[in-house]
Amino acid sequence: MNSSYNKLVQNLEYLKLKQMIVHLDETIDFMTNNQLSFTDTLIKLTDYEIDMKEVNMVKSMVKVGAFPHLKEIKDFDFDFQPSINKQQILDFTTLRFIEQKENVVFLGPSGVGKTHLATAIGIAAAKKRTSTYFIKCNDLIMNLKRAKLENRLENRLKHYAKYRLLIIDEIGYLPIDAEDAKLFFQLIDMRYEQKSTILTTNASFKSWGEIFQDPKIANAILDRVLHHATVVNIIGDSYRLKDHFNKDTKQGDR
Repeated sequence: MNSSYNKLVQNLEYLKLKQMIVHLDETIDFMTNNQLSFTDTLIKLTDYEIDMKEVNMVKSMVKVGAFPHLKEIKDFDFDFQPSINKQQILDFTTLRFIEQKENVVFLGPSGVGKTHLATAIGIAAAKKRTSTYFIKCNDLIMNLKRAKLENRLENRLKHYAKYRLLIIDEIGYLPIDAEDAKLFFQLIDMRYEQKSTILTTNASFKSWGEIFQDPKIANAILDRVLHHATVVNIIGDSYRLKDHFNKDTKQGDR
């Protein structure tokens, strides 16, 4: 029995089934005390391994997402931003919009929580093993521009187009010249009605013609983004400045 046990441990080590090794003794004891069948015992033992693989897979998906931080919906202060419909945001985390290949646009001034919400939805998607990637708009443009110069634009576009959820952050913070706008349009066009995209912007849609420095391209981009999209317009104060506002208020009360 002892030699058989040792041989089993050696086999599990060879197969790199670490969780089965860790839980082997307790599973054998549980089997003996509860008169479990061989099949039920094997199911119980392999469940430990599967559970750990699932945990590691989720961690890997979140890491691949390249999120700027790991803030989730539970970390968002909805009381500070009453203009946001909490139930609508929670519905996004069900990923129903991804199944329907719809987009989400967070529109509002700097600091109101657009990136936090976009990231939180992205993390929820990654945790459900949905391929997700986060990138700032300027970085995306620079990467596409570099790929074009290196004659590998098609591959780069396919790379960004493959994700079931792509999050493009901070559209409108920096101007985009007309040639670069065409690159951005190509990506949006490839994803149109195929995959879901979350965009955050501080600029009204009317000003996108100025941002992309080409009204026709801007309209074509908006046409594809907004055709199947939910726009969340956030009206409120900046999270980053709220502590300063509170200090000013307290000082004014003195």
